[in-house]
Amino acid sequence: MGLILLMHLPRYWILMDMTLLLLNWLLRLSHGSKGLFYAREPYVNDSAAHVTRFIGLANVGNKEKQKFIHAISPTPASIMSSADIHARPPNTTLSPYISPAKSIPVEEAPKRPAEDADLQYWRYDVKKQRHGEASGSRLCFKFTSTGSCPRGSKCNFMHDEEAREHYSRNVCFDFLKKGKCEKGPECRFAHSLSDEGVVRDTKPHSARRGVESSCWFCLSSPDVESHLVISIGEGYYCALAKGPLVPNHVLVIPVEHCSSTLMMPVEAEAELGRYKDALGKYFEKEGKTAVYFEWVSQHSRHANLQAVPVPLSKATSVKKIFHLAAQRLGFEFSVVNPDGDANRGRELLRSKYDSKSSLFYVELPEGSVLLHMVDSNEKFPAQFGREVLAGLLSMADRADWRNCKVSKEEEIQMVDDFKRGFREFDPAE
Repeated sequence: MGLILLMHLPRYWILMDMTLLLLNWLLRLSHGSKGLFYAREPYVNDSAAHVTRFIGLANVGNKEKQKFIHAISPTPASIMSSADIHARPPNTTLSPYISPAKSIPVEEAPKRPAEDADLQYWRYDVKKQRHGEASGSRLCFKFTSTGSCPRGSKCNFMHDEEAREHYSRNVCFDFLKKGKCEKGPECRFAHSLSDEGVVRDTKPHSARRGVESSCWFCLSSPDVESHLVISIGEGYYCALAKGPLVPNHVLVIPVEHCSSTLMMPVEAEAELGRYKDALGKYFEKEGKTAVYFEWVSQHSRHANLQAVPVPLSKATSVKKIFHLAAQRLGFEFSVVNPDGDANRGRELLRSKYDSKSSLFYVELPEGSVLLHMVDSNEKFPAQFGREVLAGLLSMADRADWRNCKVSKEEEIQMVDDFKRGFREFDPAE
């Protein structure tokens, strides 16, 4: 038999009193006992301020693979603001249990003060889902930031109108997605649904939209070339490089507007590791290995970690050629992790970065990380990593990405080809 959850918005509440447990039983007769997953629009209550969401879960292990589990994390309603308790998503309907004669418009539904709310109600606080849990339970950044998603019903993430409304009022996306933000006081955006409109650095709401709308890598930007996207995760997405050095040249890019991958939260760093593992397996199948590099400057806008596949026969030469190129420019790389532990190398990199420095680092196939801290008066070539690998691969004419551009039709074909081979490894699938 399917299970019914009655949950009250915002961010879902679970109802615990006996009267509504009886209503729960009645609902099972109409939907839950069918053994199907069903989630209707939230609806207003006849004599309560909050709204209710009905979710029916399918049978465990059902052949259709419909959702049969739904995680919740209760928070006492007593600590919620009045605005949170009275909030109503735009798709709220009338109660299906009110007869037509008693029906009233949603906007005229009776309200009662938040301080009178019974303490047996709890709010569902959105938490990050573990990797591999059912899709559709995590927020889609594209939809939340723009109101639309090109993947539509095929999107693996949740299209939540309520979250979109909060986002449009300057609530931090990480806070909406996980219930917390790793940036803490350094974050410019609100970390409370009752603090909507508060922007910590006093920049207007339009400043956030202005930055994102003019950025090539923000998924909410009209300038983003979304046809190059190959996978979208929770904190990162992957796209084929525009004007690639070699076929399957990939960019691993933060979903949010962030100037360096070294500034991303710990949870996002774990996801980055999963993407790197997946890319490694995909490239290995092609007889290649990945070289990762990132140029971080004080003027960087949106970070991108470049992943360039090189033949396995060239792997041992990567370290030597980067050291040689550094000598020719008059500097020496420091080895961050002499033991070759790649994860440890990333940890040390993150500890060295203070968000005010400029640096270049490269992650070698054997796991070592080479780092160069760039002085403020040093003229460091922005395309250094690509130029070095172009030399290694005897492709000097492809050092400049602008010489390697192809038509949009060719790019779409390249993306389709990559997706077919990468699908079995894609951590977002």
